[in-house]
Amino acid sequence: MRTLSKYIVIILVSCFTASFSQTGKIQSVKDDYRDFAYVKTSEVLLEVANKGYRSVELLQQLANSFYFRNEMDEAARWYGELIALEEVVDPEYYFRYALALKGIQDYENSDKWMAKFNELKPDDLRGKAFKSKEDYKATIEDLSRDDIELENVDFNTEYSDFGITEYENSLVFASARGGGRKYRWNEQPYLDLYSVEKTSQGYGEVKALEGKINTKYHESSAVFSPNGKYIFFTRNNYYKLKYNEDDDGINRLQLYRATLSEDGTWDEIHKVHFNSEAYSVAHPVLNLTGSRLYFASDMPGTFGQSDIFVVDVNDDGTLGTPENLGPSINTEGQESFPFINTNGDLYYSSNGYPGLGGFDVFISEELDKKVSEGSSRNFPIENVGKPVNSEADDFAYYENLVTKRVYFSSNREGGKGSDDIYTFEIPECEQYVFGTVSDKDSGELIPGATVRLYDAEGTEIEQLIVGDDAAYKFSLDCEREYLIRGEKGDYIAYETRFSTPKKNQELLLKLFLAKDMQAIGPCDDLAKILDIPIIYFDFDKSNIRYDAEIELQKVIAVLNKYPTMTIDIKSHTDCRGLASYNERLSERRAQSTKQYLIDNGIDSGRLVAEGYGESQLVNDCGCEGESSSACSEEEHQLNRRSEFIITSIKGERCNEN
Repeated sequence: MRTLSKYIVIILVSCFTASFSQTGKIQSVKDDYRDFAYVKTSEVLLEVANKGYRSVELLQQLANSFYFRNEMDEAARWYGELIALEEVVDPEYYFRYALALKGIQDYENSDKWMAKFNELKPDDLRGKAFKSKEDYKATIEDLSRDDIELENVDFNTEYSDFGITEYENSLVFASARGGGRKYRWNEQPYLDLYSVEKTSQGYGEVKALEGKINTKYHESSAVFSPNGKYIFFTRNNYYKLKYNEDDDGINRLQLYRATLSEDGTWDEIHKVHFNSEAYSVAHPVLNLTGSRLYFASDMPGTFGQSDIFVVDVNDDGTLGTPENLGPSINTEGQESFPFINTNGDLYYSSNGYPGLGGFDVFISEELDKKVSEGSSRNFPIENVGKPVNSEADDFAYYENLVTKRVYFSSNREGGKGSDDIYTFEIPECEQYVFGTVSDKDSGELIPGATVRLYDAEGTEIEQLIVGDDAAYKFSLDCEREYLIRGEKGDYIAYETRFSTPKKNQELLLKLFLAKDMQAIGPCDDLAKILDIPIIYFDFDKSNIRYDAEIELQKVIAVLNKYPTMTIDIKSHTDCRGLASYNERLSERRAQSTKQYLIDNGIDSGRLVAEGYGESQLVNDCGCEGESSSACSEEEHQLNRRSEFIITSIKGERCNEN
């Protein structure tokens, strides 16, 4: 039983050589705070951007600020500026840009950027795609389910039984139980199609399918049209009592279509037009609407020993021209037994991708939808994991998403025959996301914050206002993509995107919000308030670089807003190098920074600039003794900083020495 049954050898081997609904508003400063000075980060960003200064981070934050307030005209403007930088950005920004354009009825350009988003987004679905060969075992283990209990169905026999499909209230499958002439490869009878009724107690009596479908040769792998009028099935190349072989004496597999007669039997057997004596065509399955049929074949254009193909189904049951699903589904090995569930997901068996052994079952989500849309043949796949897959051959996967019942076939150890049918009920999957909302700087909880949950398309699903414990919790669906956002008043909204697995999970996501509006006063450092990193200069130079200009424009925006504000510009170095050199270099850089502010309209009388070299280190990374050698580059970096200390504002002075 650990080797592929001879029936499957014949069948597989010898025959196959949104837009977000956020409508928040900017809250005005409360009366209680009217005597304090504040910096609103979004206003500073807008002022800097309006002056023509651009960076990816600045434009992302600015565009998002309008997008979250549903001001799509401004959002479209700044997302457009972001894209125009031609820098690498998260594909999510293409999505938002498209929706912002749609919000101003620019549908042509919206479609353009939505297409770009669709092109880039599959690259982000690595968690649902087939993993690299180096870690495939760990990946399969992660995808496996320990909450599934397999059942070997009662109607299995000592012979080969496989390939379930549903028809009305019955299961239809292939079996060698029928007696009669035996197949010489395994000394078992030839396969026929059988049906068994589902009952409240389990299963009824197994009966051969009525009509003209079964013959003295192999029949297997049936599928019924949605209206119940047609059945497609696999048979040896045996038609009108004639047994046909190719030039090498091999009898290939072919697809046939039968029609339901008035007496409830299947007759009017017809070959599909692309059958051939030179190659095999087998294992048909229809999509939900019956508009497309998927099958396996080694016809010309096949990448390996057998591939998965798709063909359109005409209203009269005839078929169009087959197309290969391409190299992301097919390999140089064998791919067979396709199945399309009602969601359009493709399940199929392959031995061409790393697996647990023999044939494993793989899934490509929403493949039928992608085929319908005419998208490229780049279909991510992943192994469905244990217990469906094993070290043996696992194939002929079938699931009913309404009844939550799955059937598949395997020749694993412990079965009743050479191939057995197994079944299980899809377990209920419980998913939760929970966490707290806290201040990014202080770590303090933020009661009264709003937490919103969105689906992958940006539609708001649920929202809540957190209580004194600042805690939230949402129930989720499995195998879905979500975005969660925390927001409150004078804070900048924080959001994160995540996907849920197939397994039960409680996901902890803490939301940290940064202040958008911060009180400022004498002795405060604008560099910290505006989150300005070190003002970078080229090595051994003191000229202002473009990336430093963007940061300095934030300082200019604040100085213009508060004309009474004076500041002390302080430039610092780490300890490495001669102390005298560091002092001179930092002095030149401080004066260069001051001059830049003056050149941009700031009165020189409001500015003091001084270089401190290495005299005011913020840690123990001095260069005397052993302390310097013990410090990391990151620790030295903390000492290479720029400060913009407010020395006076609105008549109040800083008394710090």
